[in-house]
Amino acid sequence: MVNQQIAQTFYRIADLLEIMGENPFRVRAYRNAARTIESLGRNLREMVEKEEDLTSLPGIGKDLADKIREIVQTGSLAKLKELERQVPPGLVELLKVEGLGPKRIKTLHDKLGITNLEELKEAAAKGEISRLPGFGKKLEGLILKGVVLAKKEGRRFKWSLAESYVTDILRHLERAPGLENLQVAGSFRRKKETVGDLDILVTAREPSLVIEHFVKFPGIRNIISKGQTRSTVILASDLQVDLRAVDSDCYGSALHYFTGSKAHNIAIRAMAQKKGLKINEYGIFRKDKRIAGREENDVFRAVNLPFIEPELRENRGEIEAAARGQLPHLIEPGHILGDLHMHTTWSDGKYSIEAMAEAAKALGYSYIAITDHSKRMAITKGLDEKRLMEQCEEIERIRQKVEGITILKGIEVDILEDGSLDLPDSALSALDMVIAAVHSKFKLSRTEQTERILRALDNPHVNILAHPTGRLIGEREGYQADMEKIMQRAKDNGCFLELNAQPARLDLNDVNLKLAKDMGLKVAISTDSHNTDSLLFMRYGINQARRGWIEPQDVINTKPLDRLLKLFRR
Repeated sequence: MVNQQIAQTFYRIADLLEIMGENPFRVRAYRNAARTIESLGRNLREMVEKEEDLTSLPGIGKDLADKIREIVQTGSLAKLKELERQVPPGLVELLKVEGLGPKRIKTLHDKLGITNLEELKEAAAKGEISRLPGFGKKLEGLILKGVVLAKKEGRRFKWSLAESYVTDILRHLERAPGLENLQVAGSFRRKKETVGDLDILVTAREPSLVIEHFVKFPGIRNIISKGQTRSTVILASDLQVDLRAVDSDCYGSALHYFTGSKAHNIAIRAMAQKKGLKINEYGIFRKDKRIAGREENDVFRAVNLPFIEPELRENRGEIEAAARGQLPHLIEPGHILGDLHMHTTWSDGKYSIEAMAEAAKALGYSYIAITDHSKRMAITKGLDEKRLMEQCEEIERIRQKVEGITILKGIEVDILEDGSLDLPDSALSALDMVIAAVHSKFKLSRTEQTERILRALDNPHVNILAHPTGRLIGEREGYQADMEKIMQRAKDNGCFLELNAQPARLDLNDVNLKLAKDMGLKVAISTDSHNTDSLLFMRYGINQARRGWIEPQDVINTKPLDRLLKLFRR
């Protein structure tokens, strides 16, 4: 996971350099390096520890290699800190606003003196932005909406990025003297798609020694507080980390309390009160006597409930389901038999069909679907009818070569503005499966967007609707559409919705997944991989699925191949 951290660091440096108006070649070098690292099949930490030559990687020269080593060895990068001191913090926040990139931010700063979200909102409300060359009323309106979204999100980290910090912090803490128990709690443990901060619980023979060890973690920018049993620090990435050492006798109840959610905890405490009990982070009490709390399950036993998985603890019916004995048996990574959305060098993927098949086979999959883009996505070298047929022929050849896994012929076909598809039925009929996707015209009205998608689902060749809302977490809200109506049409037509496991998408979200489950609509959990490493993103999709109460039987790619193909016959 250190690869993601390094890639994010290089992307941030590129953005800061561009805001400052630095040499575009330097900017491009950092972005290219970040892309290389994102798709790298090697762990950079291992390469550094083995003293391998980092300059052998595409786009990585001596300077960038030194920076990679610095991040791996210290957890931070002095160059990034230097740039962040030179750029007003508010300008960096503007990068979260849809429609604004570094170049436009520089223009807004140079022409209007804008340095933060509030000033941006004020300028947009006054119509000042639309008067700048290259902006206009439409972009100004988009910026206003983007400011609202950016403020709502605050400083939050995608779960996948937070995980890279968690991995390093836990590795550091495991070496602390006298450590007994160690667990990350909070929204991270509940697998929320974004994380505001990290809550870590420990028990130890001498808690103060663990605290002392913790604050020596490389990559800490500020130590906010340090006591005998608790410390709060801010990492170089701005992520806040709270470490608490608790007594072993109340470790379980503390873990439940700090895992949350707040709404779930309130409901559990209310149940306890009716039984004459008090539950808090210090244990389970009858009057003033602690009667339990060493194990997390003590909390649930106290209110006569079975254990509730952390991903479900949002007070959205999980307590009532537990009381009825009807908690879902949540999906796990081992249930997945194949990946139904990936790209190859035929469009914008980085690896060949054969390489993707071999990588999926190594993961234990029984089947994959090759779903490159269609011709409308010209920037991705999307396939027209002729190239699609040529690809089908290549898949036939590779099927004979690669044993132990079945390669399905597919396509990610664009849904055009009127709901028709980017390829004719004659081409689609030659495939094993078809994914349809919206990649343009996100600003259609709710009615227009809904009708567009419904028409696509009515095409008898469409099997799956990809990334159904089009959102990018923290960057772009999904398009306006009636998801309940879309789900009902998909179910009626024998289609399925995708849970896109890309960590920036996780689309469907947990609420829509629960809605699909309640409607009896099955989903496909797929990675939308553009390289072999991204096949591992499946676990992010599993996390999201578990938050949506999804069980193995709710997912089509838990089915053996023969049953899957029957599902695709509309």
